[in-house]
Amino acid sequence: MTLPMKPIALPSGKKVFFASDNHLGAPDREASLPREKEFVRWLRAIEDEAAAIFLLGDLFDFWFEYKTVVPKGFTRVLGALAHLSDRGVPVYYFVGNHDLWMRGYFEAELGVPVFHKPQVFEIGGKRFFIGHGDGLGPGDKGFKRMKKVFTHPLAQWLFRWLHPDIGVRMGHYFSVKNKLISGDEDVRFLGEENEWLVQYARRKLTEAHYDYFVFGHRHLPLEIPLSPDSTYFNLGDWIGHFTYGVFDASGFRLEKHPPQSS
Repeated sequence: MTLPMKPIALPSGKKVFFASDNHLGAPDREASLPREKEFVRWLRAIEDEAAAIFLLGDLFDFWFEYKTVVPKGFTRVLGALAHLSDRGVPVYYFVGNHDLWMRGYFEAELGVPVFHKPQVFEIGGKRFFIGHGDGLGPGDKGFKRMKKVFTHPLAQWLFRWLHPDIGVRMGHYFSVKNKLISGDEDVRFLGEENEWLVQYARRKLTEAHYDYFVFGHRHLPLEIPLSPDSTYFNLGDWIGHFTYGVFDASGFRLEKHPPQSS
């Protein structure tokens, strides 16, 4: 069940930014590093005008927090998030299906709150329903069963007994190879009536009004009207699309970050 968060004001000239699905570390460090640098460049470019930043999951292709160990690497993006937090820019993180094993590191080290379920936010007077998007709506039964296993306390306790060198390597391998986790079959548009997140959003609209539904997970930049005053957005990704969401006084829109190499 979602709980309303404290309203976020939108001062004149400020914007709220949304991004998801970087999958840093995939398919390997060498291929991932240029994408990480581009994302950090974007974070630096928006920091002066950002009233808040929402990251909607799968920043990493695999992430697991042992009691005293986190996966090696990603120092650029973690440093950038710490810098934003230290500057007083609120950053909110929603776990995805690739990084759902977060257990306090972002909160303690970066000052970034982490949400494991969709949440309702009021931003600039508009009502937002925000989440990563995995496991919502009808269908996707195979992934839903697998997610129950992955999030079960016993399964996580057993995994922690693996040496991190073994556990992280194993997790990364299955994250890339297993289509139930990776979602490789879900990166094509299914048609508006077959998009399960659209169906989910329409069902939620029968319970309460939301001006915007904002999700990741699908790796597709999508804008689909649900009613005259409610719209579903999917943010795309930072692998092929380099798209993100922006909300300001003129409303919500998707924009594209041009990589320096283009």
